[in-house]
Amino acid sequence: MKSTIAELDVEALIASLGECLSKQMDERGLRDPLLVGIHTGGVWVAERLKQRLAISGALGQLNISFYRDDFSRLGMHPEVRPSQLPSTEDRDVILIDDVLYSGRTVRAALNELFDYGRPRQVLLGVLIERNGRELPIQADCRGARIELAPGQRIKLTGPSPLRLELHTVDV
Repeated sequence: MKSTIAELDVEALIASLGECLSKQMDERGLRDPLLVGIHTGGVWVAERLKQRLAISGALGQLNISFYRDDFSRLGMHPEVRPSQLPSTEDRDVILIDDVLYSGRTVRAALNELFDYGRPRQVLLGVLIERNGRELPIQADCRGARIELAPGQRIKLTGPSPLRLELHTVDV
């Protein structure tokens, strides 16, 4: 079963996430941050945040397929593309993802970020944070937090327009 989550306006969530990130950038003293989106939904959200946060420079894109801890179970995804990322050595990094669920995607993204250098600090922003964490990872900023029942999944579709969809799978 799949339905659109009409009550969650993606653009309003991006605006809320942007406000929180802007505040955190000031409080934490981020200098010339590198904005990085996790492929694909995180990249879509990061593209919309880049101008809102007045961040110069290229947008970094992470494809964490080879860093996933379930790679052997999932197998090779047919659209695996290399990451596009400059050195992260001593950089302030703002890492963006669409949905924070188990924490495994963010863990994989952090592993890959460190392959490009040791960041000075990483600020994590997500469009949606939901229940079901399996690893001790939390967002610094979020557009919204939602509770879903077992078997429910939320997915960002896009890139134009961006829409949130609710999927129900058999558990």
